[in-house]
Amino acid sequence: MSSNNSSSKVVTVDEQAFEQAGEQTVDEGNFEVVDETPEFEPTVKQETQAKVDANHPDGIADTSEDRIHGVTLEQEERIKAREEELERISAQAELGIQDGRAKRTRTIAANQSKVRRVEFQKRAASVDPSADPKRADPRTELTQEELAAVNKQSLRLAKQLDGWSRAAISRRLSEAVVGGQDLTSAVVTVFEELQTAPGHVIPIATLEEVSRKEVSIEGRVETLWDPSHPSIAQVGLIADDSGQTRVTIWKSSEAPWIEEGEQVRIHKAARNWHEGRVSLAVTGWTTIHFPERGRWWE
Repeated sequence: MSSNNSSSKVVTVDEQAFEQAGEQTVDEGNFEVVDETPEFEPTVKQETQAKVDANHPDGIADTSEDRIHGVTLEQEERIKAREEELERISAQAELGIQDGRAKRTRTIAANQSKVRRVEFQKRAASVDPSADPKRADPRTELTQEELAAVNKQSLRLAKQLDGWSRAAISRRLSEAVVGGQDLTSAVVTVFEELQTAPGHVIPIATLEEVSRKEVSIEGRVETLWDPSHPSIAQVGLIADDSGQTRVTIWKSSEAPWIEEGEQVRIHKAARNWHEGRVSLAVTGWTTIHFPERGRWWE
C-alpha cells in the first residue's frame, strides 16, 4: 500500500478559530489587529444534524400558534396564500351556484304566472270577448280617420277619468266602434263604464246605478251626528261635486276617526239602502284615507 494515502480531516470550530487567529493583519504601527468577533462556520456533521433536527417533530420550536411546523417562513407564506386562493375560488363557485338557482327559480315563477294569467284571460273571454288574449288589437281594424278621432276622444276622457291611461281608453273606444257603435255613443258608454269600474273612485251620484256590493268614493265630510245604536261609531254625510250620501262607520271596523270638513277617500265601502236611498257602511274590509292630513305646508 502506498504511504501517501489521503485521509479526511475534520476541522473543528476551535481549529478554525486558531487558523484565523494566525492570519492577523497589522496596522500602521505594525501592531496586530485583533478581530474580537471571529466568524464561526458549522462543520458538515453539524449541518447534517441540524437538517435532521429541523425536520423532526420533536425538534421544531413552536414560536407561534399560527405558524406551520416544519417549514420556512417563505414556504409558510406560499402555503397560506394558496389556501386563501382556494377558499376564494370555492366561495365564488358556491355563490355562482346560488345565483344560478335563484335565477332559474325566478324564471320558473314568471313562466307559471304567465300561464295562469293567460288561463284566467281565456276564462274571462267566455263572459267578455274583449278579454281574449288571442284577440287582435281592435285599433288595427279602424281606418286612419276613425283611429285619429278615437285617439282625440281618448285624450279628452283620460283627463276626466282618474286612473285610466289614454291607451286603455283608446282600446275600449275602438272595441265599441268596431262592435257597431258610432263614436259619440261609444264615448258615452265607455265613460260610464270606466267611471264606475271596480276599484276606482266613482262619483257619489252614480251609487244607485252600479250593481256592485262594494264601491269606492271620495268626498268631504259635510256633517256628523250622534249614532242611533251603540254598535255604531260614527254616522254622517259625505259629499262630492255630484251629490252626497249617508255613511255609517261601525265600531267593529276599527276605522280611524273622521271629522267634519275633512276630505276622505273610502275604499270598499258596503253599499246599502236607507229609507229608500243608497247609503254606505264602513266595515272591517273598508279602508279610509285622508288626502289632506299631514300637509304641513297648509
